[in-house]
Amino acid sequence: MDQRQILSIIILSYESEKNIESITRKVIHTMKEENIPFEIIIMDDGSKDQSYRIAQNLSASNDNIKTFQLSKNFNSPYAMFAGLSMSRGACAVVIPDDLQRPLHTVVAQYRKWQEGAKIVIAYRASREDGILSDLFSSFYYFIMNTFSKVNFPPGGAHGFLADREVVDILVNRISHKNTSPIIEVLQLGFDPVFIPFDRPKSTTESRWTLKKKISLAMNTFFASSTFPVKLVTFFGFCMFSIAFIVSLFVIYAKIFTDNTLFGFPVPGWATIILVTMFFNGMTMLSLGIIAEYIWRIFEEVKGRPPYIIRNKNEES
Repeated sequence: MDQRQILSIIILSYESEKNIESITRKVIHTMKEENIPFEIIIMDDGSKDQSYRIAQNLSASNDNIKTFQLSKNFNSPYAMFAGLSMSRGACAVVIPDDLQRPLHTVVAQYRKWQEGAKIVIAYRASREDGILSDLFSSFYYFIMNTFSKVNFPPGGAHGFLADREVVDILVNRISHKNTSPIIEVLQLGFDPVFIPFDRPKSTTESRWTLKKKISLAMNTFFASSTFPVKLVTFFGFCMFSIAFIVSLFVIYAKIFTDNTLFGFPVPGWATIILVTMFFNGMTMLSLGIIAEYIWRIFEEVKGRPPYIIRNKNEES
């Protein structure tokens, strides 16, 4: 086996006891059929069912398979980082345990890598996940493309193949807290190549809950965008300017008029309450946005590992 051509295939497994064996065998069959040297890393994201035990049995019967398990369910972005850290191939790709990204797309990504591409990103040419899910995804990608440093391809990026150079950067030089590998890859440069694919309709219930989607959306947005802080600064400057101009008018009215503003009576108390409520609201909103960044800084400086891999196999 040519070590310089090995593809590390990281299978993300979570509560996958019903399909992890069949998916692994499909991957093996496809790689052998395409004559692609490979290793498989099954990264179990803290499953409570028999997924990890089944994966261990697969590993024991095939030298090309390695199995690891996180100490709890950390969610897929951290499982991706963990899998990349365990990979040893010349390039690596992450695939879900339901094959929602077809294996022929992985083969196409690998061929592009053989042609010299450092990063090959797959994106969905169409989306049929239901109205609410599609709206959420479309809104997320619009916000990210408009207000962050990340530019997603049409339909959003759904998996990438990365050269060893890129994998080493992701593993050793980028913090894994409150971000995702695809967000970091899209900011690295390296002239990524984009490959469209049609995702097959899922036949299983999604384990990617709304809560997880919202958490990932917020983490990736705040990890890649300074727009909210700049917006707060802009609003602060505008409000200060307006308040300064209004204060000049009020001072003028007090000194040079009969306690009216250009002939209009100024009751006072209602205006004071409205202005106070408005500025208090702006202050709380600004503090909330800034707090989102401070919270992430706090999580970072604590030095707590973003994920923990337990039950590591002995490396050969």
